[in-house]
Amino acid sequence: MAIDDHPKPDNPDVPEAHQAPQTPQVPEQLDGSPAPEAPGTPTPTPTLTPTPDDPSTPDDPSKPGPWSALRPLLLRLHFYAGILIAPFLFVAAASGLLYSLSYQAEKVLYSHELEVPVGDSAIPLSQQVDAARDAYPEGEVTAVWPAYEDGMTTRVLMASPKVDEDKSLAVFVNPYNGEVRGELASYGSSGALPLRTWLDELHRDLHLGDTGRHYSELAASWLWVVVLGGLLLWFGRRRARRRELIRPERKQKKGRARTLSWHGSVGLWAALALLFLSATGLTWSRFAGENIDVLKSGLGGATPVVDAATGNGDAAGGGHGDHGGGGGHAGHEGADIGLDRVLEIARGEGIEGKLSVILPTEGQGYVVKETDAEFPLHLDSVAVDPADGTVLDTVRFADYPLLAKLTRVGIDAHMGVFLGLVNQLLLAALMLGTLLLIVWGYRMWWLRRPTRAGALRMGRPMPRGTWRKLPVYVLLPLLAVTAVLGWFMPLFGLSLLASLVVDAVAGALKQRRRTAV
Repeated sequence: MAIDDHPKPDNPDVPEAHQAPQTPQVPEQLDGSPAPEAPGTPTPTPTLTPTPDDPSTPDDPSKPGPWSALRPLLLRLHFYAGILIAPFLFVAAASGLLYSLSYQAEKVLYSHELEVPVGDSAIPLSQQVDAARDAYPEGEVTAVWPAYEDGMTTRVLMASPKVDEDKSLAVFVNPYNGEVRGELASYGSSGALPLRTWLDELHRDLHLGDTGRHYSELAASWLWVVVLGGLLLWFGRRRARRRELIRPERKQKKGRARTLSWHGSVGLWAALALLFLSATGLTWSRFAGENIDVLKSGLGGATPVVDAATGNGDAAGGGHGDHGGGGGHAGHEGADIGLDRVLEIARGEGIEGKLSVILPTEGQGYVVKETDAEFPLHLDSVAVDPADGTVLDTVRFADYPLLAKLTRVGIDAHMGVFLGLVNQLLLAALMLGTLLLIVWGYRMWWLRRPTRAGALRMGRPMPRGTWRKLPVYVLLPLLAVTAVLGWFMPLFGLSLLASLVVDAVAGALKQRRRTAV
């Protein structure tokens, strides 16, 4: 959305005082509306005459409303938010663009591990796992992803010293003959391989760990502010033709006005999707994410987890919350009906398609989960006692609370898996559009810089103190909402408070210099 919404002569190389007036072009005010005409200037014929119910009709200056007082504050907030937060958003958008393309890139880059010639029939799953164990005896099998399509490999996930603790060693086995095709590090429930894992960590924390997560949380916390502020400013502009709201004005001459037209129109198209990314991105954040989890649990929206406790031994075994992630995995000892029998039982319970079989730990049974997150979703799960094949628990996605369903769909859509390739292409287009919005915003800031006397200066924001003009009935609710949001999203609140302090100090110093002169 627009970083600033102020006019600037289109020729930055010529001082404003020396630029010749262009009478056919109506100059703009701060909101882009026609400025009062100079005496003797020909009056252009408008293409649309505002009517009393036309939102573009200016308010009666003798009766200033809340919008006339709120708009300068939005301009200043949008200006500073855009200037200061745009670098974080740019990194997030660029890394998100690469991540959205990584799904298809993985299929090409790791085709040897992922694909095999189609054979006549597959050997039992237990033999495929044994082949992986023989090839990597130092690893401990935690989960198995059976091949669910012809020509695919089976993925055997291991806890291994060859990979980091939060990752698994994925061993790829030909399901037709047991040949081990290779091994790669795998991460998370989506089974991201090295390329996508590296891009995911770049997008999430810049490979800086918990400290780097502050960048992505800051971007997600401010993104919705920039988008909503830009929407209000864009809808509040006066325009001669309604189509200028949703379509860039191609007849506009080059310069800031044309850039603003593209910036506002594309921002309008992308607004809803950007708000969605902001909301879903916050669910992964460090501080706001914790508050979201508490709120979601309080509203009964926690995601149900299948109960795999067998009642034998220590039931603290881990790994069932994920699809075989790395970490401390205590192997099961005792009677075991085996993988092949477990798969038969799970399929008898309607668990089919793209599956993850998590092996039992001490006190925990097998967990078989559907992992097809593409629409329509197949995410049912069942727990099976390894001793006798008793079904311990079953969880159906249809029985998830509505909030849990929405959360799951939102996260999968944010990651680009909900609609498969279509989802990934839409994300790529959205990220590219976001990069253009940021570039256009900075360009408008540059074009409205002062150029007199050849001085190199930056663009100017709205004057300070605009909040003082707000009516009390607008100011008090605005302060209350800001305080609540600042508490719920701590990085947003702290960064906003820091910006206000810096701005106040800068204003005080500037006033002191003026007084001294």
